[in-house]
Amino acid sequence: MSKGTKAKQVPKEEELEELAVPEEEPETEVVTKEQVPAEEEVAPAEAVEEAKPKKKKKEEEIVEERFYTIPLSRALVRPPKKRAPRAMQLIKIFVTKHMKLAIKVSEEEEEEELPQLIISKEVNEKVWDRGIEKPPRKIKTRVTKDKDGNVTVYLAETQ
Repeated sequence: MSKGTKAKQVPKEEELEELAVPEEEPETEVVTKEQVPAEEEVAPAEAVEEAKPKKKKKEEEIVEERFYTIPLSRALVRPPKKRAPRAMQLIKIFVTKHMKLAIKVSEEEEEEELPQLIISKEVNEKVWDRGIEKPPRKIKTRVTKDKDGNVTVYLAETQ
């Protein structure tokens, strides 16, 4: 039993040493905090000002907005470990077809900037929510097209 008690005493000594160390660290942190606040206040203000105009521009650029219920039941034909990736492919195929998105046919067309298809993080998380084997049977989406031809797929907001 003396071995067990010694093992319990060792961590207590280590804890005391760990408790003693943080007392010295806050002093150095306080000094740095006093010097830095003026710089920190300027940087976030600039970042907020830059972020706001970008959002307004994106809202103004939207040319077309449509709501679709995309059927994903064909993903269930695949083997279980390939269903969620197939559901993502089906979303891309469906949106490309219905929004008339141009796809590059040959390498010669790479010089031109072709419109992009962007699937939002929310849609991706919704498809992968139940794992790779059980994607949803259908998904409600909001698809927008901007003036450059880029198409973005968002999850439809249920009201």
